[in-house]
Amino acid sequence: MSNFYKRLAILILLVLVISGSVIYFTVDIHTLTNLTVFQPWSLALAVLCVSIGLFLDGSRLMHLVHISHEEITLGEAVQVVFGNYFLALLTPGATGGAVAQLMFLRHAGVPTGKATVLVFVRTVVSILFLILCLPFIFMHDSHILPGVSNEYLAGISIAAFLIILFLILGMKSKMLNKIAVRIAKKLSPARRRTFLKGYRDTQNAVRLLYASPWAMLLVFLESGLSLIAIYAIVPCLMLGLGVTDADWYAVMGKMIFLNMLLYFMPTPGGSGIAEGGFVLLFTDIVPAGTVGIVAVCWRFIAEYIPFLIGFYYTIKVFGAGFLNKK
Repeated sequence: MSNFYKRLAILILLVLVISGSVIYFTVDIHTLTNLTVFQPWSLALAVLCVSIGLFLDGSRLMHLVHISHEEITLGEAVQVVFGNYFLALLTPGATGGAVAQLMFLRHAGVPTGKATVLVFVRTVVSILFLILCLPFIFMHDSHILPGVSNEYLAGISIAAFLIILFLILGMKSKMLNKIAVRIAKKLSPARRRTFLKGYRDTQNAVRLLYASPWAMLLVFLESGLSLIAIYAIVPCLMLGLGVTDADWYAVMGKMIFLNMLLYFMPTPGGSGIAEGGFVLLFTDIVPAGTVGIVAVCWRFIAEYIPFLIGFYYTIKVFGAGFLNKK
């Protein structure tokens, strides 16, 4: 069995076990009663939301590529987006997502150096948007994470933002160059090359951010709207269960907080942690006995459908032989 099919089999098994466990341990006597009021139109609305989010994701990538003085079509941008979902779910820590983006960008004619920078910027812009949202979420929802104070979480988010801002300003002014060289000298030759390459890529990404500030502002806004549209899947599913009086600000805040954490989780695509975190955050909001079902539906619409589309595009663009490569 090839490396790809082994990983695919493990992923399918992992998804089935996690989904089954989440549903099994959250079902209770109220489940069937609540599901009888479920409205199928909410599924269509959820799919519409994720479609809008993915379209905006492709659009921002087109604008980002344009800033680097290259051009790709919307179709090519969409392939990058779905390819990211495909390999991210097959690799620990979603590391394959960056590789997939690089591959599809190169196939679209973007030089490797620029493609590497674009992939880095695309990720950083999304994380920056989420970090900027966190203080407003903590001010509104006083108990977003049980057992952890909002002041502590707010302190971490503010510190993370200041560190990123310092690194951006330091690299732009070349103030960090000497520090980077000193660190590199203490590393082994192999690690030194990797470190310096990463540092140069990051510095080139910072230059790209400053190259067209207004265009980058558009990319930032598209990033935010894309993420919000994708996270709106959960409110759509809740409306389908008859929930109309929820604090939707708090619901979206919990989704932003949860997805921020998933960027740094070691499992493929955050599998297991995403479902568990959802149950922890939404138990008191989603109708009794349905929180596990909503969690699985959210993951299926937001991750597994794009994964299958990414699988199709990978086969179409690179051929079935690609799947046998490491």
